[in-house]
Amino acid sequence: MKSIPVEKDLLVDLADSKLRVLNQDIQQILDKWNYKSATTFLEHARNGKLKEAEDDAVCLRNLLDDRDAILTKKKEWNRA
Repeated sequence: MKSIPVEKDLLVDLADSKLRVLNQDIQQILDKWNYKSATTFLEHARNGKLKEAEDDAVCLRNLLDDRDAILTKKKEWNRA
């Protein structure tokens, strides 16, 4: 993979924008199922308490993973 120079402020702004979108998408799924906690929603979807929630649970898990990856990158940038 090639690297290109980019100002840190621009990267932070882009990451923050992506985080806002991810958080909105996460919240939409939780609101749809009337949950406040992603962990509880995923647990209930996994154990069968929520029927028909499998697709949203997979989507939510991916969104959470994406969010965690961006937050990890931001922490790395702050250490550099």
